[in-house]
Amino acid sequence: MVQRLTEAFGLTTGQAQLVITAAAIVLLFLIRAVVVAIVHRRIDDAAVWYRTRKALSYTITAIGLIVVASIWFDGSGFVTYIGFLTAALAIALGDVVKNLAGWLYIVLRRPFRLGDRIELDGHTGDVIDIRVFSFTLLEVGGRVRQVTGSMLHMPNGKVFTEPLTNFSEGFSYIWHEIPVLVTFESNWEAAEPLVLEAVKEASAAISPDQVAQQLRQTATEYRFHITDLAPSTIVTVEDSGILITGRLLVAARGGRRAAEQEVWRYLLKAFAGRDDIDLAYPTVRTYFDGPLDLKRSGDA
Repeated sequence: MVQRLTEAFGLTTGQAQLVITAAAIVLLFLIRAVVVAIVHRRIDDAAVWYRTRKALSYTITAIGLIVVASIWFDGSGFVTYIGFLTAALAIALGDVVKNLAGWLYIVLRRPFRLGDRIELDGHTGDVIDIRVFSFTLLEVGGRVRQVTGSMLHMPNGKVFTEPLTNFSEGFSYIWHEIPVLVTFESNWEAAEPLVLEAVKEASAAISPDQVAQQLRQTATEYRFHITDLAPSTIVTVEDSGILITGRLLVAARGGRRAAEQEVWRYLLKAFAGRDDIDLAYPTVRTYFDGPLDLKRSGDA
């Protein structure tokens, strides 16, 4: 093709290669637009369309790189070019190459998928986009993990250097603890059953059969062993009172806030009707040994 252009129009080899490269890029863009338009008409599901559009973009880009390289390099020259290019990229663009390798790892190994809730490098969010060099999280913040509306763009290479927590993979439930602090003077033995009853009611919406089924499915891929799924309480002593911690199983997505609200609504009503149970707060107590002289040094 290059030789025909040089003979037909009197172009140099470099000029002919530039013309063919530009034509190839325009043709690939037109092919992509036509294919995307045809496929879009046949797909109604937004999630399927998103994945399909991404796959088409990656495929067209890969084909374009191969076509352009084949225009400028022939035979052994093409192989040599690829070797030198790879070495140069590995040295000069270390972070970029690491992010590209991270993308391959995400696509092939799938430590997380679109829609999963993950925590990476101290940031928690729902995965809403995965690209070649980065992925995007819809940030989830606060102790009860609610969406903040902010978007976090994370480099793909982070999956190699930072621990990754996936709250949605396999078993889609997590243990959540709700601390209830009562004063030392309170009847904690009467408060503990109330806390236990509150967490039992908050976890009543979770189907034991569904949880057991997920456990069995997860156990086929991971060494996953949980035997006791029932709500429970733990009693400990803190500086300002007796801490009764309610522990229950909640859905990984949105389950914490709903559980906390239900538990505290129950407890506030239950404690309001009792004189022997009071919620505690940080306090300082001072004890004096012996009589206290309140006179100032200058008083008679």
